[in-house]
Amino acid sequence: MDVQLLISLAMIHTIALASPGPDFALVVKLSTQENRTVALASAAGISVAILAHTLLSLTGLSLIIHSSEQLFILVQLIGASYLAWMGLGAARAALSHWRDPVALEKAQQSEGLSVKKGFLQGLYTNLLNPKALVFFITLFSTLITPKISFMTKSVAAILLFTLSMMWFSFIAMVLTKPKIQIKLKQATPVINLLTGFVFISVALVIISGLIL
Repeated sequence: MDVQLLISLAMIHTIALASPGPDFALVVKLSTQENRTVALASAAGISVAILAHTLLSLTGLSLIIHSSEQLFILVQLIGASYLAWMGLGAARAALSHWRDPVALEKAQQSEGLSVKKGFLQGLYTNLLNPKALVFFITLFSTLITPKISFMTKSVAAILLFTLSMMWFSFIAMVLTKPKIQIKLKQATPVINLLTGFVFISVALVIISGLIL
């Protein structure tokens, strides 16, 4: 087993996890507005999507998708559409809060996300992000050579999944502490607006890449 390779993968992936993006924004949003179980479910969804990207890259399926121009364009369009839809939803929620904060607060109290929806939002946010697909293709095509053993590849997949689960679960656990969540509830419209900005920005970058 190539321990040095696994350490390199762990370091690169940890840096990527800590970088602001749709995954981070989603977990922050759900952690400050939903219960802990839903926030942890979103963390699990993101981690499962990362595991899927890892397995697709290790088996070469991601490279096949990326090398097929029409297929990759389709993936990008689907991903950009989903991210834009999520972003617009968050932005609308922020505007609604500012227009009628009392009505929105009542709606939030009566209509919380289910654990399933929290998981699926996390899963789709990462899985449908073409940038995640390209990241893992680049990462594994650079570091994983044909000489790397099956054991090392298996451990790498488990390692990236575990690191992802630990990081996003940590954020969820911290931000869903009652005292912190109560304070951050006041910043709900700002968090929603920033979340919408992140999602829409990534979607626009994807679309601009298709046009240019």
